[in-house]
Amino acid sequence: MKICAVCFTRAGIELAERIGIEKIYAFHKYAGKHISFTGISEIMPVCWRLYDGIVFIGACGIAVRAIAPFVVDKQIDPAVVVCDDNGKNVISLVAGHIGGANRLAEKIAERTGGNAVITTATDVNKKFAVDTWAKDNDLYITDMKMAKEISAALLNNEPIGFYSNMYEPPEGLYSHGKYGIYVGYNNMEPFERTLTLVPRCIVAGIGCKKGVDKDTLRSVLIKVIEKNNINIHSIYKLASIDIKRNEKGIIELAEELGIGFDTYSARELNELKGDFSFSDFVEENTGVDCVCERACAVNFGHVIVKKYAENGVTIALGENVNEL
Repeated sequence: MKICAVCFTRAGIELAERIGIEKIYAFHKYAGKHISFTGISEIMPVCWRLYDGIVFIGACGIAVRAIAPFVVDKQIDPAVVVCDDNGKNVISLVAGHIGGANRLAEKIAERTGGNAVITTATDVNKKFAVDTWAKDNDLYITDMKMAKEISAALLNNEPIGFYSNMYEPPEGLYSHGKYGIYVGYNNMEPFERTLTLVPRCIVAGIGCKKGVDKDTLRSVLIKVIEKNNINIHSIYKLASIDIKRNEKGIIELAEELGIGFDTYSARELNELKGDFSFSDFVEENTGVDCVCERACAVNFGHVIVKKYAENGVTIALGENVNEL
């Protein structure tokens, strides 16, 4: 995590240094070599945007007032921890599970010899926390409301089902239950009330004519994943041949989806062994018999959806188990 500390006293600065936090924002009277501020409102927009975790060393009330205008959603808020000057009480304030504030508080308490104050119900009652487990396994949570319902059911000692052909069930979950968790990249609901957690393990290999726009690319991609019952959140990158590295439409689509875009040389693609589609036209123009299938199979991936072609675009999907 990229973490900063916000300190108001010399003792707070010394504690932040002892904890090992590199970026320290300090009240101007005591800042010294650290980043100086005269009012908390000066630095909060920057801290909230730049850091995964913010550690306030001072009064809890100051922290609450400082972050109030910025708190939006537990899925995107940074972890916020509050610690007194002596490190005796280390409070997980915001984004305890997904943001990692609970664990950050525990780590700081270990270093200060203090007490980590955790108030999330699943932790206090030593129950399975679905959002923490999802974060640990880099799984996309499709429905935060359903995640809350499952947490409530766990706290009421209701059986929670679990189904996946990719993951073993966590301790405390069962094969049955009104509520259940499905982990996979297909769209399915094996329980009456199902929460889907999506692993980011699918590569979309793309070939296209020069100048194809983002909307056309997106339309073809959506058609492919819907036809094959694949959740779009499972796609963690787009891939193509290196002559497409500056293809505006692909770059813009990757940015829109918030995923990566990798390209490979013709030599790298041709070195792959496997049963790939073949096109004389594509080979003549790129030096590779099939760009999209080979591109999604790089780095030990394997093709799960063969080439689909429409409107000057070819798309294939590959599963990369190394990402799990």
